[in-house]
Amino acid sequence: MNRLRLPTFGGLGATVGIVFSLLAAFWILMMILLPVSYMADFSFRYDLPPGKIGGPEDVHTLDNYRYLLFGPKGSPETLSILGFEFKANVLHLNVFFKTILAAVLVTIIDFCICYPVTYYMAQKAGGGTARLMAVCLILPFWVNEILRAFAFRILLGTGGVVNTTLMDLGLLSEPIDFIRLDIALYAGLSYAYILLMIFPLYNALESLDRNQIEAARDLGAPTWRIHWRVVMPHAKAGIASGCTMVFMLAVGALAMPQILGGPSNLWFTQVIYDRFNTSLNWPLGAAYAFVLLTTCILFVLLVMRLFRVNLGEIAK
Repeated sequence: MNRLRLPTFGGLGATVGIVFSLLAAFWILMMILLPVSYMADFSFRYDLPPGKIGGPEDVHTLDNYRYLLFGPKGSPETLSILGFEFKANVLHLNVFFKTILAAVLVTIIDFCICYPVTYYMAQKAGGGTARLMAVCLILPFWVNEILRAFAFRILLGTGGVVNTTLMDLGLLSEPIDFIRLDIALYAGLSYAYILLMIFPLYNALESLDRNQIEAARDLGAPTWRIHWRVVMPHAKAGIASGCTMVFMLAVGALAMPQILGGPSNLWFTQVIYDRFNTSLNWPLGAAYAFVLLTTCILFVLLVMRLFRVNLGEIAK
């Protein structure tokens, strides 16, 4: 008696896998590699009128990167370090380093807020409570980012809800300018990217066996040591993933700094936007953008080295 043979889909599965691999490769090539390569090449060009592009004057140069460090030729600006003065593009360098430090601060703020929340969701809350908390976290992000930025401006303005409430309660004699102090900007950026910290942390902490925590507690370990020696090492891939995503999006933010930034505040992406759209100096804008991209890549490598994780663990 002949056995009934069921059809196999191995060939179809392999074909589908090849198709999706080719589509992913096409996406990476067209949307990442080629634009970044073109931007990198453009950043080494002179700012020439259209008629001279491709001519003998269209050669590679380091002037755009030199401009970021030293400013225009003949500029009197100097930077003093340890008593030594150097000719430097003080304005743009200050904006660049301020943006990097602010993005690091936003990343730290998000981690400090999200770690206890995700630990409670993953290890303490029941299934229904955890799902309800997740929904409550997601719902506000159905609102457009621009509207959320203006909502923060309304809340934290000198005549906003926060100042009015504190003055009515007698806690303030005069309003605090949260916009000028950059408090509104840091609050808005931290809130804008908080989900990018929560979900990687939750994914990592959910897989932690509670018996490890109970064993450490039975051995007399205090709470802080349990988190430092048991929980955080287990969640290091989630921590690294969340930190890199929050940092990269915070350092590349544009809408939030424009809406919530004070009059003396300038974000490096605003400088890049000005080079491209106001000054119409695309090679200089490309150089500034490539410096920012390189800084983000270096930050990712630093986080990977710090947490001793590889790219595959971060991507999980």
